[in-house]
Amino acid sequence: MITAEDRQIIITAADQTRLIQLLNREFRDNVGCRSHLNRLLHEVHRANVVDASEVPDNVVTMDSVVELLDPDTSERGVFTLVYPESASVKDNMLSILAPIGTAILGYRVGDTVSWPTPRGTRQTKIASLIYQPEHYQR
Repeated sequence: MITAEDRQIIITAADQTRLIQLLNREFRDNVGCRSHLNRLLHEVHRANVVDASEVPDNVVTMDSVVELLDPDTSERGVFTLVYPESASVKDNMLSILAPIGTAILGYRVGDTVSWPTPRGTRQTKIASLIYQPEHYQR
């Protein structure tokens, strides 16, 4: 399994800029879970930042539609990774500020990722990438 510290995530320059702006607002306005915000900020700063045309077509980026597989239950779900203003549990729109959203950003199809929860560490496998906006903009 690849851990958060083992991987080199890939994000676009536009997403890096937007994520840093989002995090600046969250750090200013949010008195809650700063440790999670720090994890996302760390990931954004250490990411391999590329032009949208250079993102491999198997990498989870913002606005990607991804199929996740729970390795413990074999349950599958399809989710879209979005900015917080578009998040919706009923529509499977997963916020980048949710721990699982942070965990899948920049990962590739086939990777297993983990993230902390109050009940311990959870894992999911990136089973497939149904849609990646950068791939369709080429």
